[in-house]
Amino acid sequence: MYHWTSDPRWLLYEQDGDGDENWHIYRVDLENPDAEALDLTPFPGARAVGLETTPSRPGKALLHLNHRNPVEFDLYELDIATTELTMLAQNPGQVAGLLYTPDGKLFTHTLTDEGDIALSRWDPETGARPPVATFDGSDYPLDIQPFQLTPDGTGAWIGSNRGSDRTRLVRLDLATGAESEVDSHPTLDLDPRSTVFPTLPSPLILDRRTGELIGVRYLGERQVIHPLTPHFADVLKNLTKLSDGDLAHMSSDDSGQRWVVSFAHDRDPGVTFFYDHTTGRSRLLFRPYPHRDPDSLAPMTPLTVTARDGLELPVHLTLPVGVEPAGLPTVLLVHGGPWHRDSWGFDPSAQFFANRGYAVLQVNFRGSSGYGKKFLKAGIGELAGKMHDDLIDAVDWAVEQGYTDPDRVAIFGGSYGGYAALVGVTFTPDVFAAAVDFCGPSNLVSFLRTVPEFVRPHLINNWYLYAGDPADPEQEAQLWERSPLSRVDDIRTPLMVVQGGNDARVVQAESDQIVAALRARGVDVEYMVKADEGHGFVNPENNIDMYRAAELFLARHLGGQTL
Repeated sequence: MYHWTSDPRWLLYEQDGDGDENWHIYRVDLENPDAEALDLTPFPGARAVGLETTPSRPGKALLHLNHRNPVEFDLYELDIATTELTMLAQNPGQVAGLLYTPDGKLFTHTLTDEGDIALSRWDPETGARPPVATFDGSDYPLDIQPFQLTPDGTGAWIGSNRGSDRTRLVRLDLATGAESEVDSHPTLDLDPRSTVFPTLPSPLILDRRTGELIGVRYLGERQVIHPLTPHFADVLKNLTKLSDGDLAHMSSDDSGQRWVVSFAHDRDPGVTFFYDHTTGRSRLLFRPYPHRDPDSLAPMTPLTVTARDGLELPVHLTLPVGVEPAGLPTVLLVHGGPWHRDSWGFDPSAQFFANRGYAVLQVNFRGSSGYGKKFLKAGIGELAGKMHDDLIDAVDWAVEQGYTDPDRVAIFGGSYGGYAALVGVTFTPDVFAAAVDFCGPSNLVSFLRTVPEFVRPHLINNWYLYAGDPADPEQEAQLWERSPLSRVDDIRTPLMVVQGGNDARVVQAESDQIVAALRARGVDVEYMVKADEGHGFVNPENNIDMYRAAELFLARHLGGQTL
């Protein structure tokens, strides 16, 4: 993740060590580009999180560090030019996050024993923490997002679904805790994707110079942007003419007249333009993948499938180019989280498999985010249950529509999607001709007992609520029943398992144990471990190895093409 600073000399980026998720902040000197990047948080084993720069404090950045105590993140201010780190507040314990206003006020963000999210004003001298606002934690499995201080520090823009099925944008008054609506959409949630992948754009579009709110992003089948100022409305009208994709990253000069914008697109990803609002002129700056011909790539089509209990499921279908869309081998590509979602745009995995002749089906099963509170909470207690039924119902739909050959369906997923792949070959082994599990948990009990220590208090509104708490014997038994490892003897589907050796979220033992159990039965299973990767692969050579192996594996069992 890269960050421009107020001084064009300095570029910051965040980097971990071989996927261990111990993020450090590095500085690049653009006046001396041959010099090595400088580690500004050089503390072994520590994590720097929540890096934030604001127009009100040029040359400074706020961040949280846990080098004093691995389970407590303290608040620091970084002087980008001098590299000096100044502690602004030491975590008083059991505090998930610290909020620091421009005039020096401190607020704590905590979880109650019941899982509610509490925001309190904190006086470090007296220790007093009078409450400001409390939120039902079950409504926010990944915490409240966005949570952005207003420039004057008297409020925060937050995504709220209080009293509503949809997540809208409100201003939270930090003195009274009162919410006042800023903007909403009648049928769509605020775009939630940056909660899971912070490299994606925030739903809040801010003025470069003042930090004031000028636009809000919502996401349905496609993105919808609401402009909040007349000037940005005029700019937006012209920006959207540059591409038929969805506006992704946007930046401007201080005047808001000159813009650089990129677009999300299913076949022309990341195409980037310069636009001058003073003259109305624009020009293409670059395509990040100039060797790709957009016409040779496969369109992604948003559709809706009805589950067996009547719930409407948003899905995306990608069909190979130049092939009759009938009786195709099919890859069911399952997203992670599970509190994430698939969306229209360029998906490298979907394009890869479509290029090899597969139909690719992606399902936003119940429990996926961004489709309202009711859809999200329909996933509670449904791992290996109705969440999996949704996947099967979508496959059945694709078969009924004639797209899919029912005897040639594979399931492929990473993280929760890897778990779903393992559930597929254990709970519904007759549906799939092959499966690829990429860093998925095989045993929910051991998975939840090996997550990093500082993460565990935050599981109450997601994994503990949706799946169970292994500290409770009854819930532990239920977790085991929903674990693929408990049904390993039912596996008869060809399986490929892929794992990062440094994975801090789903440790290697989760893959080792199911591979060992299968090999003990004499069952052949392909197993790839990359020692220099974490939760998902980043290094190009490892991704090439993995996809090449998956291509050959699926070709053997589904009859797809290889190159």
